[in-house]
Amino acid sequence: MFFDTKESFKNAYIEAMQNNFGKSIEQATDVEKFLTLVGMIKAHANSNVYKTNNYLQKTSQKKMYYFSLEFLLGRLLTNNLMNLGLYKLVQSGLADFGIDLNKLEDIEGDAGLGNGGLGRLAACFLDSLATLRLPGNGNTIRYQYGLFKQLIVNNEQVEVPDQWLRNGNGWETRHPDEAVKVKFYGHVKVTMNYETGRLNFEHVDAQEVLAVPYDMPVVGANTNCTNILRMWSAEASDNLPANQDFIKYLNEVNQICLNVYPDDSTVEGKYIRIKQEYFFIAAGLGSIVKNHLQKNPSLDNLADKVCIQLNDTHPAMSIAELMRIMLDDYGYEWDKAWSIVSKVFAYTNHTVMSEALEKWPVEYIRTLLPRVYSIIEEIDRRFRETVFEKSHDRDLVERMAIIHDNQVRMAHLSIVGSFSVNGVAKLHTQILVDDLFRDFFNFMPEKFNNKTNGITQRRWLLYSNPELTELLTKKIGPEFQTDFSQIEKLLQFVDDKKLQKDFMKVKYTRKLELCRFLKDNYNIDVDPNSIFDTQAKRLHAYKRQLMNILHVIYLYHRIKTEPNFTMPKTTFLFGAKAAPAYVLAKKIIKLINCVAQKIDNDPQAAKFIKVVFIPNYRVTVAEYLMNASDVSEQISTAGKEASGTGNMKFMMNGAITLGTMDGANVEISERVGMENCEIFGLRANEIEDLRSHYVSVDYYKNDPRIMQAVNSLIDRTFSPEADDFIDIYNDLIIRNDEYFVLADFAAYVKAHEHINELYSDPSVWARLCLVNIAKSAYFSSDRTIKDYVKDIWHIKQIDNSDLH
Repeated sequence: MFFDTKESFKNAYIEAMQNNFGKSIEQATDVEKFLTLVGMIKAHANSNVYKTNNYLQKTSQKKMYYFSLEFLLGRLLTNNLMNLGLYKLVQSGLADFGIDLNKLEDIEGDAGLGNGGLGRLAACFLDSLATLRLPGNGNTIRYQYGLFKQLIVNNEQVEVPDQWLRNGNGWETRHPDEAVKVKFYGHVKVTMNYETGRLNFEHVDAQEVLAVPYDMPVVGANTNCTNILRMWSAEASDNLPANQDFIKYLNEVNQICLNVYPDDSTVEGKYIRIKQEYFFIAAGLGSIVKNHLQKNPSLDNLADKVCIQLNDTHPAMSIAELMRIMLDDYGYEWDKAWSIVSKVFAYTNHTVMSEALEKWPVEYIRTLLPRVYSIIEEIDRRFRETVFEKSHDRDLVERMAIIHDNQVRMAHLSIVGSFSVNGVAKLHTQILVDDLFRDFFNFMPEKFNNKTNGITQRRWLLYSNPELTELLTKKIGPEFQTDFSQIEKLLQFVDDKKLQKDFMKVKYTRKLELCRFLKDNYNIDVDPNSIFDTQAKRLHAYKRQLMNILHVIYLYHRIKTEPNFTMPKTTFLFGAKAAPAYVLAKKIIKLINCVAQKIDNDPQAAKFIKVVFIPNYRVTVAEYLMNASDVSEQISTAGKEASGTGNMKFMMNGAITLGTMDGANVEISERVGMENCEIFGLRANEIEDLRSHYVSVDYYKNDPRIMQAVNSLIDRTFSPEADDFIDIYNDLIIRNDEYFVLADFAAYVKAHEHINELYSDPSVWARLCLVNIAKSAYFSSDRTIKDYVKDIWHIKQIDNSDLH
């Protein structure tokens, strides 16, 4: 199956088609042609997985495992061919058969393994780990269905199943022989071992589920180093539960991996979420421990050989589960086990919003995981003692406790059981240590550090924006493609008038590509000569898509009432999914679509503005959208967005950040200079100062622009039903505008006016864009991963010459 020339590829492709489908190339369907190619590339990659594993086995060096409920990979065919250096060879070979590689690329769907920024970050990290030749594998769930496929019906979000596995997943390999048994329910049987004088704990009468691993190769660029993403699938065990109907048991098993983030607004949903979280960490740890003991006589040196990064609180139970394994399966004493376990885990926090920090009712965890809960109880008891001994402050003990008010606080468990706790942007980490986790920081400051997020420039610039890549290569040489810090050479050319013009041509080319994509997939017509102003991210009130659409409403009213009004034609692009149970977010989606419809049907308004809501926003859409956009809307309430990574993707492709001083916007503005981005609005400290005496209705009464825009939510301007958007109106006026939309509105309007002014001079605008590209090196996930390696993981780079 191996090939390294066009002829050897063609021969291998013919043979693979016959072996896999019993067909000639002429007889094969497009899907069969696609799956045959994927199978060949997977075989190529897996030969490198073998080389990588072989080397690691011989050297017995430390590995990092990234535990995350999400890995939002996007399509892999292009990425893997590019990283392997096989793209042009395969493209040319297929063309000889009359097969268009681009057509095969479009057959691949996005893997339904995530939801948003958390999962996209994890995918970027995997790419950087492999490319930097670092031993690091992913660990997650093999979801049968993604979050959901979003349809817009009558202007509203409708969720239908995301059947990402309809054509199978050609990249994965099933390993039934490496299955791990995972137990739920039952109870703990305690007996005394009189020989040792120790208590034995046995989880009995449990419901056993088999976790079966599926591995996907993670291909590094220009290297044989190939890691894996291990996905766990729940299957029925041979040890069937007594006195339970098999069909009922099977349904419960299937629920575990059915879809990403099941609705947890119900009791049943909460149980499924907890099951998911325990399932993938118990399976991952079972596999890691087994692998470790094949090469080492005991778990004494586990922390020297293994580091596990907990991506948010979803994998927090890993800490208690590894304690369970060491105590119950391998007979460790508590103190010895804890000294090892607390050196294995590192925790990344992704939110400053207390409501987003997971807290699970004690009753649920105790019912589902009786032994794990008893260990969490003991961790909590001992930690309380430690805090009290040092502080003699009962209030502090309660504030820091893991179990409090009949809930298990997963963030607290993560902090207590990890040797490192990091935020994901400078401002975010500052808020963690000053506010959210201040007590923990005062108690254990050595644990806390910052690791500003990054994105892989390979997917988000080199592969998805070939025209810009070619332009940059001509100007500054190809070195930036393998060492992205070299992109800064571009700074010396930002005043070059020819380069500025060439950049604007490239941007126009990418706009045409996006226009084609929107027309082909959604029958949406967009003017490529307009400003592309984009907000693409999960729909949440704090991200303030509402402020964006209220500004569009304000513009609409100006167009209708001011005879001499003018502005550069602007297309306002939105991409966002709302959680199925998030009523306000879904109403905002409806508002955006109703405003879009109103403007489309109004020739006077349509001359100046167009609103486009792109249904089912996902990685593939982002790859078209990010590099075509002129303006990057990053307008969350200051102090609420941990980092953001969309802001980095836009920046890297030459879009101007229009944003608040929040998340990684702070570091973007520091690097490019305030004159090369558009920062507006209240700062995080100003928001906190204002919070206690903020009265949104005062802004409504004192600014006629706000009053007119907000009133149009309930005066039938955008819907024949007066109460269609009453929830949004009430959120702003009755519930006092929690995210300060009205407080920042005037500054937001002014920021847009300045953007329009800048855009009117193509040379000025191009220079801004080029400065942003030149300063984007810091936001490469390669840099982020190097920071993790240096400060947290301490894993060693593999020499490429050793991988043969």
